[in-house]
Parts: sequence; C-alpha cells; structure tokens
Amino acid sequence: MPLLSSLLNWVSSHRLHSIELFRKYPAETQYDTLHTIISKARETVYGKKYDFDKIKSIKDFQQNVPVVDYEGLKPYIDRQRAGENNVLWPTDIRWFAKSSGTTQDKSKFVPVSMEALEECHFRGGRDVLSIYSNLYPDHRLFSGKGLTIGGSHQIDNVSMKSFYGDLSAILIENQPWWVEFIRTPSQKVALIPDWEEKLDKITNETLKENVTSIAGVPSWNLVVIKHLLNYTGKSNLLEIWPNLELFIHGGVSFSPYKEQFKQLIPSEKMHYLEVYNASEGFFAIQDNPETDDMLLMLDYGVFYEFIPVEELEKPNPNVFSIEEVEVGKNYAMIISTNSGLWRYMIGDTVMFTSVIPHKIKITGRTRLFINVFGEELIIDNAEKAIKKATEETGALIKEYTAGPIFMGKERKGAHEWLIEFEVMPSNLDEFAQILDKTLCEVNSDYEAKRYKGVTLDFPTVRAVEKGTFFQWMRERGKLGGQNKVPRLSNKRDYIEQLWKIHLDLSRRG
Repeated sequence: MPLLSSLLNWVSSHRLHSIELFRKYPAETQYDTLHTIISKARETVYGKKYDFDKIKSIKDFQQNVPVVDYEGLKPYIDRQRAGENNVLWPTDIRWFAKSSGTTQDKSKFVPVSMEALEECHFRGGRDVLSIYSNLYPDHRLFSGKGLTIGGSHQIDNVSMKSFYGDLSAILIENQPWWVEFIRTPSQKVALIPDWEEKLDKITNETLKENVTSIAGVPSWNLVVIKHLLNYTGKSNLLEIWPNLELFIHGGVSFSPYKEQFKQLIPSEKMHYLEVYNASEGFFAIQDNPETDDMLLMLDYGVFYEFIPVEELEKPNPNVFSIEEVEVGKNYAMIISTNSGLWRYMIGDTVMFTSVIPHKIKITGRTRLFINVFGEELIIDNAEKAIKKATEETGALIKEYTAGPIFMGKERKGAHEWLIEFEVMPSNLDEFAQILDKTLCEVNSDYEAKRYKGVTLDFPTVRAVEKGTFFQWMRERGKLGGQNKVPRLSNKRDYIEQLWKIHLDLSRRG
C-alpha cells in the first residue's frame, strides 16, 4: 500500500500541471478537443452524413451538425447496440450506460467508448484524488479504502455483443486491476443487481475494512450508512471507520443532506467534494471547498457549447462556445464527446460563477422544472428555498418532490410539496411560509405569480411517512446505483403515486 500511495501521489502532482494549463487556456484546449474528436470520427456514418472532413472551425461545426436530444441520436445508438460498428464513433462500442430516466419514463442507453472510459471517466476519478491531495497534503486517504456503491449490468437483450447497466457498474467492471486494492466492497458484491441483497453484503464486507473515503449519490449513501449503524448499534460512522475523511458526492444537490452527514460523521476533519459526472461523461470537480461551484474539466475529450435557457424554445437559438459564455447566465449544456455524442443536449442547465478558470453550478434540468403557471421554477430555486426552511425550523429532509395543483373553477393554481423528513420542523406551517418567501426572493417569475395570490396560491406542504420515497423507488425498479428522485415535475403523476404509498404506510401503522 505505501508503494501504491507514493505512485498515486506522483501521478497527482504531474496531473495538476495539466489542469493548470486548461484553466489558463480554455479556448485553445477546447478547440484542440473538438479537432481531435472530429478527426477521429470523419469516416463514421454520422461523420459522413454531416461532412466532418470539411469542418475546420467551431463555426463550421455549428453550421454542419445539428443540436439533438436523445431521440435525435437514438436510431444510430440502436444500430450500435445491435452490433454495428463505426456509426457514431470509430472504435467498438460494447458498453451502454442505462439512464435512470429522471426526465422521462423510457430508458436511455448512452454509448460509452473505451476512450471515454480512459480519458474522461477514469481521468475524472483520478483528478478528484489529485485535487484533494493538493488541497490537503497531509491526508491519509491512501492508507485505507474507498467505499463505492455500484449498480449492476447485464447482457443487452438486443445483441450478445453489447452490455448495458448503470454507469457505476460499467466503471467497476472496466476499472484497472490495481483499483481493487483501494476500493470496497469487492467487485462481486458491488455488481449484485438486487439492492437489498447488496446492502447486506456491503455491510458484512466493509465493516472489517479501514474506509477512508466514500463516493456516490448522497441519498443512497445515507441508506447504506444507516444500515451499517443499525446493524452495529453504533451512534455515528466514525465509531466504525475512525479514519474516514472524505465524501465525494454528486448526482443530486448535497444541500438537503448536508446536516445529516455532519451528524452521522461528527468530525471537523471530514471533507466534502462535489463532482459533476453523468452517464454521458465526467464534467466538473469542486476544487475549492470554500465555494459551492465546480471547475469545468476541459481536456476530457468533451467539447462544450451552451444555449441561454430563455432561447431554448426559439427555432434558431444562439449557441456559445467556452470563450463566449458570461457569468451569472443560465445555460443549457450541449456536449460532443469521445463516445460519439454529437451536439447532444444533455438536459442539464448550468450557470458560470467565473471564467478563466471556468467554474459552474448546476442549476437544474431543461425538462425538470415547474412552469405550469409561467413561474419557471428550477431546481436551483427549490434547493435554496428548502435549505433556508430547514435551517430556520430545525428540520432535516430525507427526500422531497414538488408538482402543480392545477387551477379549477373554484381554486387558483398552486404548488404541492411532498417531503419525507428525517427530523420534522418545529412548525410545518412556518416551514411552508419560509419556503414560499424564499422562492419569491430567488425567482422573480414565481414572485410575480404569487403577488396577492393572483395566479398562484400559497403552496401546500405535506409531510409523508418515513419510507415513502424508498417504497416508491422500489416499485419503479430504481433502487440504488445512480437512481435519483425527480425533484420537480409539470405533472401530478409523481405526487399522486407517492401520496398513495404514504396513505398505505399510514394505515399499516
């Protein structure tokens, strides 16, 4: 282990120099990235269709190649899943990351090339360690193991030549051999498809390990932590793993979970770093723990473009490259990658907090919002309001979602919030008032619709039984892995399904 630790520290120090280069020269780095991936894909089906061999500049690229969503690439992805080569990317695509489907019910199968694994996903993981080592030179991270919770994969039923599963499972399956020495649980346990069986096996395997770091989605890690504590009878995680020092989190906002983690890991020496990784790629890393933004990683084989959110519905919206973006504006992110996703609208919205270096905050989803009444409520608004309400009422939240209450003959429109509290607020009405007031402060459209209750009535906030969201995710087959609770919706489907489960649990006891 000391030899491996020394090697990792040496790699980290060299990598920091490369990171500093793209921080200083973002436009040049991104142009090189585009040139590289375009050159590799010239002879693909997609490259020939859109004349990649004639593309000499970013402007050429934007004129030749259309912006698409998943449906735009699906026919090509289906051909790849059936075993056809050289469709979107020149090298064989054997792995497909199955989307958790937070924006729509149907599954998405995102191609993952070997280049993307090596140059994007694995490089991202190594860079997190490099950045952490630079921030905390006296760390003892490599003296123990990192706990990572994988999903599962299986043979694709379209073709025996391709496989699909959670991205986390694909990464575990393809990780370098030496990673097994610094992570837990074993690969065999990490890839168990049944979440509840895996939870028991994780507990049994990891209790005897010296775990120094944890990585993954906050909500599912909380499930694991509480299972460990219940099993052992311990009051906090440091009684099990006294050398724990880092939680690398992503997938959902950390705000609703932060206080719970602080209570379960009561140490001033515990550190938290956010990452922005998705099935489509690894995009950003928090490089300053004092701020809540992340450094956009520009040399991972991903070319970035950005569309102002207010222009998304226009037939010809402005599309900006990295040197054209502005601080404080909300953009939909477009990516072109070394897996053959070309000008792909990933569905996330981001805001730049600085340029050179380019740092971002995730503000929401292009489709995951509430805009039934013209209020344009995005996840960033919701997270700020939830955070304020929990802080001022002493509440702790486990999960939440919100949707519309549609206008009727005798009623105005409103929002309904279903919240599963770990600790109930001192006063639920006060919680709702703070939530509403904060939404007005952070969203002028919401404030305008709430003015004197002309369009929007005061929100309905309901507390649901503990276990409601877990049961809902179980019924949808979305336990564990990278599955996330959708926070906002323009429909009432989620609200009604969850409320029914709440009522069932209430009746039982």
